[in-house]
Amino acid sequence: MNKKSLNRVILIGRIGLKPEKSFTKSGLSISNFSLATNEILKNAEGTKVEHTEWHNIVSIGKQSNFVSEFLKKGQLVSIEGRLRTKKWKDKNKINHYKTEVITDSITPLEWKDDTVNSSTRIENNTYEK
Repeated sequence: MNKKSLNRVILIGRIGLKPEKSFTKSGLSISNFSLATNEILKNAEGTKVEHTEWHNIVSIGKQSNFVSEFLKKGQLVSIEGRLRTKKWKDKNKINHYKTEVITDSITPLEWKDDTVNSSTRIENNTYEK
């Protein structure tokens, strides 16, 4: 068995709702938001149908601050990161799963009018941790 592996995700899509920022007990900031990616598929009749996939995105630390300050609903961004799946049981002992993308870098591919003022500069339009 080969012990080498890679957990890498690259997504380009639009931000759903405004990112939500929270803090851990130790004060580390975490931002959560959704990202929509779209594709056009043909159904059994040959008609083109658009499919939207929603991804759960998590940014931590300084990157969380960037996300909460500069990213807006509907903004087109490129995200690189890794997958992490959480598992828990509810009070009825039913298993639940949630897969998230933990960001390593975020690159805005467009800016909303109110996102950046003239005095703000972000190196290379990419924020990496």
